[in-house]
Amino acid sequence: QVQLVESGGGLVQAGGSLRLSCAASGRTFTSRVMGWFRQAPGKEREFVAAIGWSGGNTVYADSVKGRFTISRDNAKNTMYLQMNTLKPEDTAVYYCTATVENYYRVAISLYEYRYWGQGTQVTVSS
Repeated sequence: QVQLVESGGGLVQAGGSLRLSCAASGRTFTSRVMGWFRQAPGKEREFVAAIGWSGGNTVYADSVKGRFTISRDNAKNTMYLQMNTLKPEDTAVYYCTATVENYYRVAISLYEYRYWGQGTQVTVSS
């Protein structure tokens, strides 16, 4: 079992920045692909970014490419999402997620992830 806790959300003006953190506890963190998804009111949960075991393999949604950076610190069992040049359309609840152990694919489908955090609200005002 893995427990995931997000933090770092808040209210920011358009053009601003936020850094989200995801702290993992429980079983092995290192051999899991990790990801961020988001869900806006009335919309489906959508992929934002994902990162492989060592942090060298990353994938981004087109909508955030060049603005967001995903990273992980395996020594601290923590993943991050640095969000720059935020736009009102980035407003959503952001969820941290993890695959099962020894999963290789840096997936963009939410169905490939097993564990989810409770989410953190990000609101970008215009």
